[in-house]
Amino acid sequence: MKPLDVAAALAVIVIWGLNFVIGKIGVAQIPPLLLMAVRFALVAAILSPFLRPLGRSWGLVAAVSVVLGGLHFGLMFSGLEGVDAGPAAIAIQLTAPFSAILAAVYYRERMGRWQLLGMGVAFVGVYVLAGDPTAAPSIPHLLLVVAAAFAWAVANILIKRLRGINVFVLNAWVALLALPQLLLASLLLEHGQLAALAAADWRGWGAILYMALGASITAYGIWYYLLGKYEVNRIVPMTLLSPVLAVVFAVIILDETLSVRIVLGGLSTIAGVAMIQFLRPAARVPVVQP
Repeated sequence: MKPLDVAAALAVIVIWGLNFVIGKIGVAQIPPLLLMAVRFALVAAILSPFLRPLGRSWGLVAAVSVVLGGLHFGLMFSGLEGVDAGPAAIAIQLTAPFSAILAAVYYRERMGRWQLLGMGVAFVGVYVLAGDPTAAPSIPHLLLVVAAAFAWAVANILIKRLRGINVFVLNAWVALLALPQLLLASLLLEHGQLAALAAADWRGWGAILYMALGASITAYGIWYYLLGKYEVNRIVPMTLLSPVLAVVFAVIILDETLSVRIVLGGLSTIAGVAMIQFLRPAARVPVVQP
């Protein structure tokens, strides 16, 4: 990779790692479902030039907006209310084993013994993160983050069926379609929305700007550019730095505690994800369906 592209990839990883810390700051001031609704409103407005006709892809994109925009982000940031940013960034890595399971079910992708072992190691890591049920993190909130990881895995399966759609077109439609879903969920499940928006200071609004401009638009734009230029195996390994950086940023910025439980759980989860991603069996010859 060229030095400039390596720097760009590392910048994306830093943005994504910091996103959990910024999100934690945001949900401290604005209810999480409302926070996501405002975020997607901003993303939809900025990417409005990409709102082009979808043709036959309309149904799939609508489904992605529900699973990714509504469920994944709604669950993840609701969970972030009761879970520290570091453990949340680690727990969301369960997307990898969930995706492998769903790919095996729906696409009959082969899973080897190392992938199966990696799944067990990753799930044990999150179990270690949970620790004592009477202590932090809140188990119900941690389970919301795990559910968000599963929703993201389902979204990956759906996105895989979308062929040739521009990433900004997809992001624009997902943001626009997820917006009313999150607003309705906020009206039904949250309270004090107007008061929270009125009381939010520069940190709350800055969190929205960061997540919309940085994490949603800039980071994904750079990432898909790099994926189109280089082999996946040269890019994807860098993503394992993201939860590590999230933990470091959370300790430095939010003064979160770096306990032995978090270190052991984090190492186990990341090791399991690495086994799933990089110790795959040789690909089988695809079966052509009639």
